[in-house]
Amino acid sequence: MSETLDTIKQQISENSILLYMKGTPQMPQCGFSAQAVQALMGCGERFAFVNILDNPDIRAELPKYANWPTFPQLWLNGELVGGCDIIVEMYQNGELAPMVKQAAGAAPESSDDA
Repeated sequence: MSETLDTIKQQISENSILLYMKGTPQMPQCGFSAQAVQALMGCGERFAFVNILDNPDIRAELPKYANWPTFPQLWLNGELVGGCDIIVEMYQNGELAPMVKQAAGAAPESSDDA
């Protein structure tokens, strides 16, 4: 198994709310990542993120590991929730916030940077 895959698994296991995105929450580098960040911030919980533009190995390996081809990717408690469309839809229909709050409650304090 590759070192990159080990890193991905570690990030997912150590961060109950994790967003793989282009850019950072303060400076998203694509519209889809920006929408995902807005929806997550609307849930009111801190979350970790990985800027895949700074991590080309993760950008290349994560879609294969997750079986999900695009970014952003939201992971809650080790499970892939989905990408931008799913995140925004779940936020708008009220499904995302309870899931995020549950993940935050089930987790030890996490840092802002995976």
